[in-house]
Amino acid sequence: MTALFTMTMQPGSKWSAHVGRGKSITLKATGDRANVSALFFHAQDPAERYNMPDTLKAQHTAFLTRGNILMTDQGKALASITEDSVGWHDPLSGYTTREGTDDKYGKTTYQDQRNDWLRSGEENFKVELFRNNLSPRDIGVPVNFFSKVVCELDGTMNYSLQETAERSVTLRTEMDMLLVLSNTPHPLDPSGQYPDASIVVSVADAEPVSDMDPCVLHCDENRRAFENTWNAYALLKGAN
Repeated sequence: MTALFTMTMQPGSKWSAHVGRGKSITLKATGDRANVSALFFHAQDPAERYNMPDTLKAQHTAFLTRGNILMTDQGKALASITEDSVGWHDPLSGYTTREGTDDKYGKTTYQDQRNDWLRSGEENFKVELFRNNLSPRDIGVPVNFFSKVVCELDGTMNYSLQETAERSVTLRTEMDMLLVLSNTPHPLDPSGQYPDASIVVSVADAEPVSDMDPCVLHCDENRRAFENTWNAYALLKGAN
């Protein structure tokens, strides 16, 4: 599969882009302790966006991996995880803040460290959302790719280190989307060292979705979400 687009996100960096339906987005980590926090919106109507509670409830899971899909708040399939050599991606824990980043890694500012200052997920999201005519009110719970968080029976959430170097996860876009990424630490990572893993982002054309697609067949709720998406695009076909 030939990539149409490739770029590398350095530690602490951010990126956003509109990605059309039927694309394959691969995120590959160059080192361990990688974490990429991601927000997803319907490109034409950002009021429709990735919905964590519905995604997890429908698929009876507390983590995401190959075969799972990301659902919108209107019950559509927004994106599918088609390949995954990591095995566990955290959808529960949120993102880092300025205060939390200063407390864990030491206070840094742009005025003092210039481009070497340590960025937080919250700040990165705000910047990229403003660039796309959205605001901090549009920040939701992201998917934290490459990070594993286990929920204990008493509700405790424990960060669990897993290998990420040279591992990757691939998403297939089922809708036109706005994708917002932040290569910033996981908020529950106990290490006091800011992660240094870069992330290579590659976008290519995806294979068409068939009725035997593993993401469609994963559960009845997934098929209904795909059908909602297919019907919505069928109604728009040919519209100006």
